[in-house]
Amino acid sequence: MTAPIPEGRAHLALDALDLPGVRHGYFTRRDGVSTGLYAGRNVGFGSSDDPAAVAENRARCAADLGLGPDSLVTVYQVHSPTVVTVERSWAREDAPQADALVTRRRGVALGILTADCVPVLFANSTAGVIGAAHAGWKGAFTGVLEATVRAMADLGADPARIVAGVGPHIGPDSYEVGPEFEARFLEADTANARFFHPGRRAHHPLFDIGAYVDHRLSGCGLVRVVHTGHDTVEREDSVLQLPAVHVAARGRLWPSYQCDSLDTRWLTAVPARREYPRIGACPPCPDSGGRRFTAQALLDMVRAPL
Repeated sequence: MTAPIPEGRAHLALDALDLPGVRHGYFTRRDGVSTGLYAGRNVGFGSSDDPAAVAENRARCAADLGLGPDSLVTVYQVHSPTVVTVERSWAREDAPQADALVTRRRGVALGILTADCVPVLFANSTAGVIGAAHAGWKGAFTGVLEATVRAMADLGADPARIVAGVGPHIGPDSYEVGPEFEARFLEADTANARFFHPGRRAHHPLFDIGAYVDHRLSGCGLVRVVHTGHDTVEREDSVLQLPAVHVAARGRLWPSYQCDSLDTRWLTAVPARREYPRIGACPPCPDSGGRRFTAQALLDMVRAPL
């Protein structure tokens, strides 16, 4: 089932994350100040957008979370299993290299950027601990999801009480890969064959990254895992503005970035767009069957102030 995007609202929501003391949502491009190529609520400082517009869009995200403009914290993503524990917000230029964040501090927003990769929000509302993870194929393969749950446990969370929300990502009929990609997964575990099915071209199977993420999360002992159900490649409407495959294959314009946010009252998500040469921290995944995947969606998780 696909979570609806209510008319007039800037985000979609998951019923399972409607927890006591928690609000949540995955922001769309609505209600932003960026124009032209980046029209909408672009939150990516790595883009060629006007920095003032990006700052205003980020401030709007923070305001939607009931926080000030300096509360949103993001990392320099490198497709790693590295998790950072956030005690306070930091300047953009001081962002550490990591792909997940956790905190139990109130008033701090955790940000993760994704495009086709999988954004995952975690919450144990009774313990007051939250987390956000950027799970591209490499991060998921090397354990970023498990590492996030362990880091939350170190802050006092009980994995059996953690709910995980999986946001918009590339779907099982859209993610074409090459034989070397599939071989990597089969070498690690032959049972991974169930995440691949025949594609439109010989020797270029389709990879179900959403199912693979579910598989990795299933070993974490979580109470529940839910999905928004949106394929970031198939959605090409004015809300998400996701590109067709041929646009990405030419490397001209890369997908919108969903910003998914959470605090002990909510989760949210907002898009940012950038041109591929500016990606830097999020290089194209190897051998994607002629298509490059940037995989960076902003995933904010914020403890609510008292």
